[in-house]
Amino acid sequence: MAATRALSAEDAFLSTKTLIGSRETKFSDIDLTFNRKPNGDIYKKTEAAAVKQAVKNLLLTNHYEKPFKPYFGGNLNDILFELANDDTDITIQDDCKLAIENYEPRARVIDIIVNDNIDRNEIFVKVIFQVRNLNDVVEVETTLTRLR
Repeated sequence: MAATRALSAEDAFLSTKTLIGSRETKFSDIDLTFNRKPNGDIYKKTEAAAVKQAVKNLLLTNHYEKPFKPYFGGNLNDILFELANDDTDITIQDDCKLAIENYEPRARVIDIIVNDNIDRNEIFVKVIFQVRNLNDVVEVETTLTRLR
């Protein structure tokens, strides 16, 4: 990726040179367990662990839960209260893929596996994705179940 840079006339031929820049992006986020370090700070997650935490939070967020972004989230908990049919798995896969594509630019979905156990009222969702700048393949698993 090259960009030409406009410089002043005193810089002679530098204005015709192209600048090639690469910037290494470090992904980081706070650890949502809020465990404290001995010095009083909280731990942070970096690189693939930060993206994994963000994807899991995204999938477990319901629509209309985040102010001013009504369609933010994977809306998985809402599916628990729908009647299970043959299209439920496809709906979950489509909702998860759409949420990650729209709201998590650091992840590229590879596969989404959905297994539903209708007798136990639970849905198992496994999302396999690649962290874009790191080329790490990460899996996020969650089981949605009804509480009694």
